[in-house]
Amino acid sequence: MSTIHYRRKKVGEVDIFYREAGPADAPVLLLLHGFPSASHMFRDLIPLLADRYRVIAPDLAGFGQTKVPPRGTFTYGFDQLAQVLAGFVDAIGLQRYAMYIFDYGAPVGLRLAMQHPERVTAIISQNGNAYEEGFSDQWGPWQAYWREPTEAHREACRASLSPETIRDWQYGTGADPTLLSPDGYELDIAYMARSGAEEIQLDLILDYRSNVALYPAFQAYFRKHQPPLLAVWGRHDPAFIPAGAQAYRQDLPNAEIHLVDAGHFALETHHEEIAEHIRDFLARKLTV
Repeated sequence: MSTIHYRRKKVGEVDIFYREAGPADAPVLLLLHGFPSASHMFRDLIPLLADRYRVIAPDLAGFGQTKVPPRGTFTYGFDQLAQVLAGFVDAIGLQRYAMYIFDYGAPVGLRLAMQHPERVTAIISQNGNAYEEGFSDQWGPWQAYWREPTEAHREACRASLSPETIRDWQYGTGADPTLLSPDGYELDIAYMARSGAEEIQLDLILDYRSNVALYPAFQAYFRKHQPPLLAVWGRHDPAFIPAGAQAYRQDLPNAEIHLVDAGHFALETHHEEIAEHIRDFLARKLTV
């Protein structure tokens, strides 16, 4: 089993924490986490891939163990998260990589892909949305905040950050409770309880509308560059429904789509099944 190393890399004022495992000369797989999590969501997946790939999983700016300047001196938006990620990729010298994009990691990673399409060898989207068809009917408070960014609408979104929502809705919906370890959601709850964390996340919730505005650009990138894409999707996700996985075929006719019997955080219960799909897919699609 490959050893996982825990490292840091400065990108300007941001001190990025990341996990790395696998041979230094192996094909690179960049793992991008979602809300409200961090690279710890890949703790079970990394060992299943690191024998064959150099696996790198950073904590995005504003998440996990990455250290960022205080709110007010750093803008918490998805363009900024992507800019920091691009600086990180350059700082550690990545020239070619496949990307695993999940939840918030999808719009961040796809910004990076549009910036340097020649670097992207393949994309694995695990409940990583890029089409409006992928939205469930549970986005009402967020969409109201996007349309009218009032203080009242901001406060209405705060319930999305509560321990109950993280544990029961994000992690619990559609997940077999006997397979769902508390480690993931309890750590996310602890991260959310840190001073200032809720306001940062509310800023990002408002800026999520910028991702939806970029969907046509993401889709144009798919059509032009035709990256090999695997959509492996928790079919019971309460936020991003399976139609979001199927929609990739609108622009990527050869996209491979697998729905697993899991919720949003599918790796918490189905990391072995997902790893098998990834290994099969990358073995066929990557040229070394």
